[in-house]
Amino acid sequence: MTAVTIRKLTPEVHQALRDRAKTHGHSTEAEIRLILETAVLADMTVNWVDELQAIGNQAQITTEFENLRDKTPARIWTFD
Repeated sequence: MTAVTIRKLTPEVHQALRDRAKTHGHSTEAEIRLILETAVLADMTVNWVDELQAIGNQAQITTEFENLRDKTPARIWTFD
């Protein structure tokens, strides 16, 4: 694994990282690693809902299903 040195970290930020790590039951180093992984990998994740919706819109599938949908109002059930 690669090591990274962070210079000029303010005491307030360092203390906040230590407090956050303690809250999560991690070491400060593990907490920083988790924060970095989350930030970097969040950019790489795919929002499948948006992707599938874009494919559907591009293929005009949504309009086809809209024509097939039953548009009659729903009935309210009573148990009298």
